[in-house]
Amino acid sequence: MKNPMDRQLEKHLSDRAVVIGREGETAAFGELLELLNSSSANARRLAASALGKLAWMGVDQAAAVAALVPVARSDPHAQTRQYAIKALKAYGAVSRACLSDLRDIAANPSEPPYNRRDAASAVQFIEEALRIAAEQAEHRCQRCHARVSADDYAHSQQAFQRTFCDRCFDEVFLERRNFETQVELNKTIEARDGTVVQSQGERRIAEWLTAHSIAYRYDAKYRIIGEFQIRPDFYLPELDLYIEYWGLDTPQYKMSMYKKQTLYQQEGKRLVSVYPADLPRLNTLLTTKLRRFGYTIGLDERSEATLPAAATRIDERSEVSEPQVTTRPPPLAAGG
Repeated sequence: MKNPMDRQLEKHLSDRAVVIGREGETAAFGELLELLNSSSANARRLAASALGKLAWMGVDQAAAVAALVPVARSDPHAQTRQYAIKALKAYGAVSRACLSDLRDIAANPSEPPYNRRDAASAVQFIEEALRIAAEQAEHRCQRCHARVSADDYAHSQQAFQRTFCDRCFDEVFLERRNFETQVELNKTIEARDGTVVQSQGERRIAEWLTAHSIAYRYDAKYRIIGEFQIRPDFYLPELDLYIEYWGLDTPQYKMSMYKKQTLYQQEGKRLVSVYPADLPRLNTLLTTKLRRFGYTIGLDERSEATLPAAATRIDERSEVSEPQVTTRPPPLAAGG
């Protein structure tokens, strides 16, 4: 049980949060952020409420949202979470980054009904604020800098996660379609499971995954970060892991490779990179890498040595010549 001094301090902190919110004391904004970390649930609850009241009074909205999100998501007291959820709603479009958290709260059966209801209401309000902001904003084409209508903006964002006017949209669409066609034409090598790939190195990886009963998707589109969409060589859905085979050695290809690797790192994605020099020890490499990510595979030391000699020689010839192939476009980090 708290002693009288503790109760007195708690009352002081709670009363202070109420005054800041009621009087609109924006100069005490930092004080409210500190109160969110108080050991008193009541002080945290009232601080969250006050932050909601200050939402449009010139305070640092991004800082407020960043401080409120962990409270809404994981504060041990349900009513404190509720007040943080309501405060996030008050910040409207600025709270866009926490939409996924609010959706999770709204769908969480362990949350009290009032928290689920308020989270759903906050999601609806924030989405509407974002829609209005998008309609009112002036968007310009990333290619020609012409003004873009709200409809064209929504269309290009949905298709490319970038902003294009109607004319440039058509040009980009054709370029993308030509690239997609070229990629499909370059898929001429069939792995044992029927997957058609672009190189002997990719075939080796596909067959290794099949031999170890690991499900994979080949050359599928995945959005890694909001601005970019990339095509990983292999995605392992059960492990949420990506495998890229970097088979070329041209300057343009290397630039795309470094950009793609940076995107994986920025988003915290689990990536295994394979290079032509790794193929003679592919089994050891993939086994070791996947073990690091928690997937247990029995390492067969004989498997590298017991590969059919003819197949090994074919792979070596293919990978040596592959960097000279000019018809295969490099993997694009943005839309590639």
